[in-house]
Amino acid sequence: MNLSKLGRIDEDLCVTESCARNGRDTYIGRVVKRLLCHSVALLSLAATNLDSRCFAADEVWENLPAPLPLPDPLRSGYVPVNGIQLYYAIYGKGEPLILLHGGMGNIEQFGNQIGAFAREFGVIALDSRGQGRSTRSSQTLSYGLMASDVVGVMDFLSISKASVLGWSDGGIVGLDIAIHYPERLDKLVMFGANYNRTGLRRDGGKHRIFSQYFGIAERDYKRLSKTPDQYQVAFLALEKMWETQPNYSAQQLASIKAPTLVLDGEYDEIIKRSHTEEMATLIPNAKLKFIPEASHFAMFQRPADFNKAVLDFLSDRASIQGSTFDSAPAFAR
Repeated sequence: MNLSKLGRIDEDLCVTESCARNGRDTYIGRVVKRLLCHSVALLSLAATNLDSRCFAADEVWENLPAPLPLPDPLRSGYVPVNGIQLYYAIYGKGEPLILLHGGMGNIEQFGNQIGAFAREFGVIALDSRGQGRSTRSSQTLSYGLMASDVVGVMDFLSISKASVLGWSDGGIVGLDIAIHYPERLDKLVMFGANYNRTGLRRDGGKHRIFSQYFGIAERDYKRLSKTPDQYQVAFLALEKMWETQPNYSAQQLASIKAPTLVLDGEYDEIIKRSHTEEMATLIPNAKLKFIPEASHFAMFQRPADFNKAVLDFLSDRASIQGSTFDSAPAFAR
């Protein structure tokens, strides 16, 4: 808004007998009346300009930009695991880094990340069961089952150990791997994750940006899935899981041995900041970082800051015997 206009509006409205009685008003009286006139002017502007910046969702963390298109993978396909066909795609060279997306998502959500990460790592992006291109079964959905799927993919691709970056649901799956499969995990990065349901903000999922997200997720599901007409069935299976999970204990978090980065956006709509801080305290030697001016969707909103936080954390890890690839890894050929 151009505040210089207010002076002119003030003059138009206030050069009247009520605003200045031939200079007889006191200084304070003139100031008060000028402020009142400005208030009238602002209300007038608001009434005639409802689409102004004052009413728009123009903060970075209030928007959900589309990610970049994915680069071509070195290899992609399906892994038969736990009664389903789980889709994977491999990018780049180097130590293995597994990417796990959020609820009802798919690997395309990492469009802003995969190109950057693949310059330093052998990236394996997965569509979780019943989501993206992966199929589902009649098994009751749980984070433990999805963690078992990830380990099954690692076995299929002959990956003995890998780092995991998980967003939201994917971060919780990574947490389960850290607890139940510690020998398979190098480093863990969790973004926007919780370890139990007390970490959720009441009605956080009703935020406008989540409605936008799930609208995109439904369109993506219908485009990618082998069962495009069953989005609601797949969503209800996730929703049922969310009613009781995750439910990890403080003792389980204290047992984690892998170096861990607990990461979140400064304005996460659904995860309490205090919960994120608590989780970082409970995991031994965990690092904690909040990405400024970002929400639960920081990987879309602040991709450069998100990528830097992840790569800075992963870059100092020691080589993994038998899992470092100087050329295209065997599982990518």
